[in-house]
Amino acid sequence: QVLLEESGGGLVQPGGSLSLSCVDSGRTWRTMAVAWFRQAPGKEREFVAAIPWSGGIAAYADSVRGRFMISRETAKNTTYLRMDSLKPEDTAVYYCAAGLGSTSARAYEYWGQGTQVTVSS
Repeated sequence: QVLLEESGGGLVQPGGSLSLSCVDSGRTWRTMAVAWFRQAPGKEREFVAAIPWSGGIAAYADSVRGRFMISRETAKNTTYLRMDSLKPEDTAVYYCAAGLGSTSARAYEYWGQGTQVTVSS
């Protein structure tokens, strides 16, 4: 069973940084791709970044490319999202997901509960 739990969200000023973590306590996602999505109030959930199970080439949304970095440490069953140069429009609930791998939320079977990121001065 895949059980995902995010952490690391919080309040940060514009231009600041945050690092999110996603742990699979079920220890069964080693062959799955992992992605981060986000959902702002009143908006649809959108793709942020994804990384294949092998930890190879990652994919990013245009809005975060060059500012965010996704990585995973399979020995610790953990995937990270490093977020730099944060903007107010990055404010959202961030979710990690595990599944087949894609920019579509429908490709991911397992989801965490989300962690709030707020970018504000």
